[in-house]
Amino acid sequence: MIRRIADAEQKKQIASRILLALPDWFGIPESTRAYIGGCADLPFFAYEKEGEYVGFIALKETSPFAAEIYVMGVLREHHRTGVGRRLFEAFYDYAKAHGYEFLQVKTVDAGLYEEYDRTRLFYESMGFRKLEVFPTLWDERNPCLVMVMAVR
Repeated sequence: MIRRIADAEQKKQIASRILLALPDWFGIPESTRAYIGGCADLPFFAYEKEGEYVGFIALKETSPFAAEIYVMGVLREHHRTGVGRRLFEAFYDYAKAHGYEFLQVKTVDAGLYEEYDRTRLFYESMGFRKLEVFPTLWDERNPCLVMVMAVR
């Protein structure tokens, strides 16, 4: 079940528990801490299964016309079960209801890490398309791929 979480501390607790369980994606401690703290003031949806939160997504406005997936995480044992898709649908519905015309997400460019290749394929399956790669935005080992989609 998808729940909209309003309490800042609860958002941080959910994000922390899930992101720390995903070191293959969130292995840089400073970045992970920034994501966790950044969730506190953002629209935040969590997927609850059998009394436990197993995934979440946070939305960040990047302009009056666009929102991005600020951070998203699903516990590994719940990958490929529909949790990510349901979280994205909640994110998309919120963005559409609030008048955003475009969505974006940033991930690592293709061909470097198997985990991020799966992440990119997930975003492509949701309708995102490659916009641009910034080779050194994060660092040279992690070229930043920006993906976008129109809200219809």
